[in-house]
Amino acid sequence: MVEGPCRLQGAVQISGAKNSALKLMVAALLGQGTFSLENVPRITDVQTMAEVLESLGAGVVFQDHRMEIRVGALHGRTPEHLVRSMRASVQVMGPLLARLGWVEVALPGGCAIGSRPLDIHLAGLRQMGASITLNGSRLVAEAPRGLRGADITLRYPSVGATENIMMAATLAKGETVIRNAAQEPEITDVQAFLQAMGAQVEGAGTPVIKVKGVGELGCAQAAVMPDRIEAGTYLLGFLVTGGEGIVSKARPEHFAPLLNVMRAMGATVDVDGDQVYVAAPRRLRSFGLVTKPYPGFPTDLQPQMVAAATQAHGASELKETVFDQRFGYLTELKKLGAVVRQKGQKVTVHGPVRLKGAELKAGDLRAGAALVLAALAAQGTSVIRGAQHIDRGYEAMESKLSAVGACIRRVEEMGGSTCSMN
Repeated sequence: MVEGPCRLQGAVQISGAKNSALKLMVAALLGQGTFSLENVPRITDVQTMAEVLESLGAGVVFQDHRMEIRVGALHGRTPEHLVRSMRASVQVMGPLLARLGWVEVALPGGCAIGSRPLDIHLAGLRQMGASITLNGSRLVAEAPRGLRGADITLRYPSVGATENIMMAATLAKGETVIRNAAQEPEITDVQAFLQAMGAQVEGAGTPVIKVKGVGELGCAQAAVMPDRIEAGTYLLGFLVTGGEGIVSKARPEHFAPLLNVMRAMGATVDVDGDQVYVAAPRRLRSFGLVTKPYPGFPTDLQPQMVAAATQAHGASELKETVFDQRFGYLTELKKLGAVVRQKGQKVTVHGPVRLKGAELKAGDLRAGAALVLAALAAQGTSVIRGAQHIDRGYEAMESKLSAVGACIRRVEEMGGSTCSMN
């Protein structure tokens, strides 16, 4: 529940990156021994992945923001109910196939934001010698003689496929070259972790990654990088509410496209080491942007940008090129009074508008964050159902927002009434 409008002011500390932590956890399956991860975000996707690892035979202890993973003997069959709740669980395919020679995984779930085909993952693993079949709703992959290096060109720079193939290649025979690889900074985090385990990997962060397979990998420790999408979300929170504040423990170089757009909107943006200060202008300007793979503008900040556009003067135009069904939240945004026009993969937002509180439903992780931002700028009470989607990627969002001036609280619905969970 959100009471608005409010003006956010203060400082928010950024948690570890969801899209790095999940992949580092999976990478541990390639090695042996006890792994240590610091700065792990306390989000439900991390808890789900911990359960996936445990179901495969690993031991996981998670306290505060530190995780210990003990890896010894493993098996390759994942439980369907866990995989269906989170798409990232498909990342176990590469590591388990490389280590065990087989893996059986249910078709993954996650956010409903359009087609996110697995064919790029599967095509790469097949080029490395894997036999992959669909048995009902489960993918069965086998490489009884082991994977072998290959020269692989991805038809699209998929982050998940890049990481899956890169991890599988660490134990494959010979050299693997991944061309048109995704360049997201989280992949560089995974590469550093694999190198610490003894893998021979180079090129992460560029379009070409080279991996020389080794016989076995050991254990390692790492600190999860800061979450660039969380940082961007809170910076836009300051902007959409006409406030000012700081995000700390961030890596501003990872979200430079957002900072450029905020400056174009008239915001004051100052970067000092791992801190970013933003102050909203008296008159927020409209803008235009196109989402693209890194280092372009991130699709995971597109819904939050649309929320910000409702308070900008003029017509803002946004084009989505990464996910084909990412505008499902627009219906909810319109309930607040947003003036939004969609044509195909383009959206035009007219502003500024005086938003009014409404009952809303979050359909996915980033849409949920966008609805919270819009509700902070709206007059009156907003109820946002589907908070479990937000919990998948944001650690204690209501606590962090409350600390900078938001009137927001989590409630539990019981028989049509609400019960506070303060």
